[in-house]
Amino acid sequence: MADDIQRASRSGAGAVKVSFEFFPPKTPEMDTQLWEAITRLAPLRPKFISITYGAGGSTRERTHATVSRIVKETMIRPAAHLTCVAAGRAEVDSVIRGYWNAGVRHIVALRGDPAGGLGSRFEAHPDGYATSTDLVRGIRRIADFDITVSAYPEKHPESATIDQDIDVLKAKIDAGATRAITQFFFDNAHYFRFLDRARARGVHIPILPGIVPVQNFRQTASFAAKTGATMPNWLAQRFEGLDDDPATRRLIAAAVAAEQAIDLVDHGVTDLHFYTMNKADLVFAVCHLLGVRAPAEQGVAP
Repeated sequence: MADDIQRASRSGAGAVKVSFEFFPPKTPEMDTQLWEAITRLAPLRPKFISITYGAGGSTRERTHATVSRIVKETMIRPAAHLTCVAAGRAEVDSVIRGYWNAGVRHIVALRGDPAGGLGSRFEAHPDGYATSTDLVRGIRRIADFDITVSAYPEKHPESATIDQDIDVLKAKIDAGATRAITQFFFDNAHYFRFLDRARARGVHIPILPGIVPVQNFRQTASFAAKTGATMPNWLAQRFEGLDDDPATRRLIAAAVAAEQAIDLVDHGVTDLHFYTMNKADLVFAVCHLLGVRAPAEQGVAP
């Protein structure tokens, strides 16, 4: 009994708040999947949901269409991603104004991946915003958005050190950022070490841990290798031998994500950001375990 009282994930001490990330659909089938996921997770009353954004006009149009629909058809607060890849300032500024006119008041401002893909060298557009800090400053100049930026517990692949990463984060805050979301990680020690170092350097904005339920281990491992996120050996071992057993893979994925989220909450974290991959079930299950439920479910006896 005493242990339950001490563990926030069991006692309910400090209500957990969540946010979710989705990507804009490319096909009618993906559109259906996206809205099924949003409909499934919306009753959990997330603080916001973010919609990713890529280089190229069609991707940007899909992002704008998705966030506009969320504003019009739901009560959820959307956060639209924005990058400065392969676009001049005038074009990016037009997107910013378009978001504001559509009713969006929250932007996730990122430099964006190099046009050549992860691992290639980033080259700024000759007439564009050169860095995420410049982009944040540009957004702030146009309108009073809530601005979220990125943070990297294991450092950005292009940074020499964690301290350099924290310098960049501080510059983004000075430019007007109000919140940070981390790159996903699987060992919570990375997040807590980064948080301690950032706080010691005077960074006091919320830094939300990014959690990715492993829907596809090989795909996640490949992406992690490109972004500098460590895939622990113990995690690989948990998925070992399950290539032809999707049902068990889903159970393991839910258990791993729940274990990570519960540990974060038990160490005092109250805001969690989930990279949903446009699938709701695993995220919904983890939120349920944490006591994040639709209002009608609150206080229901087991």
